[in-house]
Amino acid sequence: MKTQSLGYPRIGSQRELKKACEQYWSGKISGEELVQTGMSIRQYNWQLQKDAGIDLIPSNDFSFYDHILDMSLTVGAIPQRYTKIVPNGHGPLLDLYFAMARGYQKNGLDITAMEMTKWFDTNYHYIVPEYTKNQSFNYFSSKIVDEFLEAKNAGINTKPVIIGPVTYLLSGKEKEPGFNRLDLIENLLPVYLRLLKILEEHGAEWVQFDEPFLVLDITKKAKSAFQFVYNEIYKAFPKLKTILTTYFEGLRDNLELAVSLPVTALHIDLVRCPQQLAETLEVLPAGMSLSIGIIDGRNIWKNDFQQSLELINNAVDKIGAERVLIAPSCSLLHSPCDLDFETMLDTEIKQWLAFAKQKINEVVTLKQLASPEGNKAAMERFIANQVAIESRKTSRLINNQGVKQRIGAITETDAKRQSVFSVRKSKQRKALNLPLLPTTTIGSFPQTIDVRSWRTKLKKGEINSEQYDTLLKGEIEKTLRWQEEIGIDVLVHGEFERNDMVEYFGEKLNGFVFTQNGWVQSYGSRCVKPPIIFGDIYRPNPMTVYWTVYAQSLTQKHVKGMLTGPVTILQWSFVRNDQPRSQTCTQIALAIRDEVMDLEKAGIKIIQIDEPAIREGLPLRKADWQEYLHWAVRAFRIAASGVNDETQIHTHMCYAEFNDIIQDIADMDADVITIECSRSQMELLDAFAGFKYPNEIGPGVYDIHSPRIPSVQEMKLLMKKALELIPKENLWINPDCGLKTRGWAETSAALKNMARVALELRKEIA
Repeated sequence: MKTQSLGYPRIGSQRELKKACEQYWSGKISGEELVQTGMSIRQYNWQLQKDAGIDLIPSNDFSFYDHILDMSLTVGAIPQRYTKIVPNGHGPLLDLYFAMARGYQKNGLDITAMEMTKWFDTNYHYIVPEYTKNQSFNYFSSKIVDEFLEAKNAGINTKPVIIGPVTYLLSGKEKEPGFNRLDLIENLLPVYLRLLKILEEHGAEWVQFDEPFLVLDITKKAKSAFQFVYNEIYKAFPKLKTILTTYFEGLRDNLELAVSLPVTALHIDLVRCPQQLAETLEVLPAGMSLSIGIIDGRNIWKNDFQQSLELINNAVDKIGAERVLIAPSCSLLHSPCDLDFETMLDTEIKQWLAFAKQKINEVVTLKQLASPEGNKAAMERFIANQVAIESRKTSRLINNQGVKQRIGAITETDAKRQSVFSVRKSKQRKALNLPLLPTTTIGSFPQTIDVRSWRTKLKKGEINSEQYDTLLKGEIEKTLRWQEEIGIDVLVHGEFERNDMVEYFGEKLNGFVFTQNGWVQSYGSRCVKPPIIFGDIYRPNPMTVYWTVYAQSLTQKHVKGMLTGPVTILQWSFVRNDQPRSQTCTQIALAIRDEVMDLEKAGIKIIQIDEPAIREGLPLRKADWQEYLHWAVRAFRIAASGVNDETQIHTHMCYAEFNDIIQDIADMDADVITIECSRSQMELLDAFAGFKYPNEIGPGVYDIHSPRIPSVQEMKLLMKKALELIPKENLWINPDCGLKTRGWAETSAALKNMARVALELRKEIA
């Protein structure tokens, strides 16, 4: 029996990668220093897994920004607009790499970034490959080989992790009409074959191909592509041991296809779909091994060894121990690094948790427990594990009868606005008196070093709460005055009191607990620290009213109340796994509803309830969509529907495809929705136009995930595209997302341009 890891967190236990990348981007360290930081993280991760006893240790699970972007460079899928950064295919690779991810605006060049979207149903964002008809590929970056050799020189013969060819193509977009991206498979495969040849020549024994698209509803064309690719790889490298890795769902109707492919081992996710074990064991070919993903790679709860041993024993009884591999369900990229750094967690709750380092140890312990010869130390760990599992089941921290009773008392009226949108729209126009094409921002403004230092000083006791309030009030007033000065119509207070759009609310709700170092990567250098939902949720006190009312007192313009929606709080937290997610989401919705009602009572007339994760939470199989959408949309409506018609409810969504759920977006019945549109050049707006979306919409004209400053002409062109699709009376002008991570200089220039766009378009329309 073997153990394997499918991937380990790349950010470093103290976010070393984030800090190094941002220092490199600001010119504070050299490219060599950044590369050295990456090497240190990789060496630490490999040694940790080796010391733990993992048999198949991954390489190429590290990335400076994104693993899909890495693959684009590996196969030379570099869009034409970046050729000036790398003339004749040569040049500073880091500059090219980060330009593709973040855009490029220096040395006389102004190049937009590639599109970014969510990786399946996670909060991880990847850089979307761009394909053209008859596109050629070439072996451009040797990163995969370099990191394999780096590990080998350190005495570790790793298992290179490679995004499979079919998943790589399906992850991208056709950038011109007249072809299907899968048509490129024969052009792409030779690069993979060359890469594998080099790896084999250098002594690679195992290679992991990640093909998570096998858990989706895929076409016949995609199925044929899988068969073509893996038959060709096997013909070229019959001695190479290959692992076909699937995760995030069950194979279901693709099981027959998966087991027909000539690979050494198949990995399945038994956390998301435990029932597929029996089905897979029945059809697994005699020559194929099975990797069983029984440690949850996407949550932080300790594994139940008793349940996992039952799955392992079922597999061993059917196919023999020598054909079984024990693994996490997916890459541990989605888990925090190390629970050992959590010195302030409640000890009762801490005993229920496991981060990436602990999950690696769980994998090895399960192998030891399943071995016939036994292991005394492993048995002691088993006993401690079962004590912790039982402790969680019986803990008084988890259940609150008052919350459960309130959930049971919800009626359909609680999830419905007083009037239909057309009636509300008329009332809101009179009450709000906004101009045509009103401008606003999504909520947050840059959190400077000073703002972050105030929060740190407060936690350390270096300043008291009164001093902290005074500092924040000064920053809020400065931000409001600046928005007034440049002509923004609906203002925001800037959210300077908030550390994170989910963590802030979780800290004020009962049922949550927080870590010191539980960071996970969201995109690039952006790391988030998801709260942990361990028990029933309720709001003991107002959460945002104080700051919003203060901001509104400083201006005659409307200030938006800014809230995070129930589905997003759910999706971006580590959620309890002992009750249905729908029930937890409804608990959050009631807490947000209480806050919305208090904001309205305090005189706030525009309230934004952000739901950027509602599309992300969609199940991967369409057969499961309606159940999820029913409770997710209902949760938003419960949160939003207690207010009067005159109160305008906004929501925000970003980096998602809306075509297939546009009816459900409409069913949310927000008065105004703002969406990311700039990277896709307003392409995402097509779904709303085709559907004749009835409510108001603000398509983002400014990509806040890039440091480049869009010109007036660029944003104006985007809005003119929007005006061709959406009635002018229904359009707003705004950035793609919040501005927390941006600097003030670029924010100031971009928003001044945005405000000017509104003025010019109003004149042209008039």
